[in-house]
Amino acid sequence: MNLSKELANAIRILSVDAVEQAKSGHPGMPLGMADIATVLWNKFLKHNPQNPHWFNRDRFVLSNGHGSMLLYSLLHLSGYKLSIDDLKHFRQLNSKTPGHPELGHTPGVETTTGPLGQGLANAVGMALAERVLATHFNRDGFNLVDHYTYTFTGDGCLMEGISHEACSLAGTLELGKLIVFYDDNGISIDGNVESWFTDDTAQRFKAYRWQVIEAVDGHDMEAIEQAILQAQANTTQPTLIICKTIIGLGSSVAGSEKAHGSALGAKDVANVREFFNWKHEPFVIPDAIYQQWSHKEQGEKEEQQWLALLNQYQQQYPQEHYEFLRRINGDLPDDWQDHSNAFFDQCLSNDKAIATRKSSQQCIEHFARILPEMLGGSADLTGSNNTDWSGSKAITGEDYSGNYLCYGVREFGMAAIMNGVAVHGGFIPYGGTFLVFADYARNAIRLSALMKQRVIYVFTHDSIGLGEDGPTHQPVEHASMLRMTPGMSVWRPADLMETAVAWKLALEHHNGPTSLLLSRQNLPALPHGATAAALIKKGGYIIIDCDGTPDAILIATGSEVQLAIAAAEQVKSRGLKVRVVSMPCAERFLEQDQNYKNQVLPENIHTRIAIEAASSAYWYQFVGLQGAVIGLDSFGVSAPANQAYQYFDITVERIIKTLDTLVNKK
Repeated sequence: MNLSKELANAIRILSVDAVEQAKSGHPGMPLGMADIATVLWNKFLKHNPQNPHWFNRDRFVLSNGHGSMLLYSLLHLSGYKLSIDDLKHFRQLNSKTPGHPELGHTPGVETTTGPLGQGLANAVGMALAERVLATHFNRDGFNLVDHYTYTFTGDGCLMEGISHEACSLAGTLELGKLIVFYDDNGISIDGNVESWFTDDTAQRFKAYRWQVIEAVDGHDMEAIEQAILQAQANTTQPTLIICKTIIGLGSSVAGSEKAHGSALGAKDVANVREFFNWKHEPFVIPDAIYQQWSHKEQGEKEEQQWLALLNQYQQQYPQEHYEFLRRINGDLPDDWQDHSNAFFDQCLSNDKAIATRKSSQQCIEHFARILPEMLGGSADLTGSNNTDWSGSKAITGEDYSGNYLCYGVREFGMAAIMNGVAVHGGFIPYGGTFLVFADYARNAIRLSALMKQRVIYVFTHDSIGLGEDGPTHQPVEHASMLRMTPGMSVWRPADLMETAVAWKLALEHHNGPTSLLLSRQNLPALPHGATAAALIKKGGYIIIDCDGTPDAILIATGSEVQLAIAAAEQVKSRGLKVRVVSMPCAERFLEQDQNYKNQVLPENIHTRIAIEAASSAYWYQFVGLQGAVIGLDSFGVSAPANQAYQYFDITVERIIKTLDTLVNKK
């Protein structure tokens, strides 16, 4: 048997052995795509198993992440720190080989995949980041940033709507170093896809301005190699290589949906071994195959050549070299704190009413001047989200020197592309849309948090305060949804100063995404003192206090803080002592030590009211069963903002009435 086929068969057998041992998994895709993976990883992929984080490596994304054993087999065979015992513990608790690939969990995994289509969109983000970063830093003779992004996809990935969003944009942006392999096996979980997926995929991608290489035999290594060479030769178009394969090749259920998502069983595993003439015991790979698969020596050589180039670059371009390393390491400038404090001083002097979406734009204007790694954008709402600034320059297929993306009406695609940009490195991506349209982007937002990526979501029009656009555009449950996403920092600032602190902390937050919920309507400046930034940083703080022990505490966020302050001032004349707490970021507040939390919300004061023009349920953890929440537990209404607030009785008068009721119960 040809040795190259033995290399592919090693992937196949490791995959079916691991799935069989786990009694769980997806053997069909590894059996079908092993030949493609063998050609790509042995003849083309630039990577160093001894340093998975080498920056100029090619990126490989398994968008059809259910076939994770294909990737784990590749990583193990080529020399990453993924042992045969790790493969034996596939899908087991705390193993390095979870059911779907997870970034940061397994060495060599570039992004978390499994929700179909998102890996493909991440790959678009990676290819975009490569192209923009190369434009920013490469010089004649110094191609510091020069790599491909390769992606495996299946029918499911291309059925998902996100594939349309991301691939359409990729073609427009002429991402010539993005090469996608489509596993065209005609099978998904429900069976043969001809009953529900009859798209002319080739014509579809040609319409996106992609190069399409059709009808490649996915089991013919020479044909695969020639297709990759053709893809690499086209520098102005991303390429889709359509590979005809047989799912579950070698098994008794080959070509059937039965090969997709469950262990084959001992008898059929034996059939696979016989089909491929594999004589070795489970999880046993001959040394000769390991030696041919190993990429350690070659990968180390490739990285050392790049490091030598980097050293030469440093000699000729010392400032660019420093900036390049700072950016790919994700560090902020040395004078970051000084610039931030200077901006806070400006914010403290502001006494004008301003919408927090406009406050956010002022923050972007300040921070983007010192952070060229900020890569902005909007899903066709730039003028409403205020995500641009005076130095914004649009990125196009003809010019990658910019710093801003017009994503078009592609919220899901935008979020997933930003994830790809973030995991690539060198940028801090931020993107805007209306808060209500977080629904469109929801699963990519979730993966931002799962992968702990520094992605900043600018969600404007955060409440019924957007007014006349009505219930389709007025968010209700969205703030709670975001707050309940593990690892997500959610800020709903009440004025310019709170917005500035929120932006600073978002830019500093290396281990997770941030959502900024911003108003359309103008909000008055709060009465801040000199220590405002330090207090706001804690997520919740006393903005208005009373003399002595409070009779009641009002907790509010964003546009409702002004209502709480007005209510406290009105009842003060009646001798009712009320403390007002602004809580722009509940997650940050909950992370504070117990002493601070008790200072702000003393445990013995049970008369508490939370006010937010959104779902009420989240706030009961702060007010308890003896407190009250003034919120919005129905959909909105089309009316001017002030009338909408009156209609739903989110008013000063209602706060006072609720205060009186609670105080009289004591």
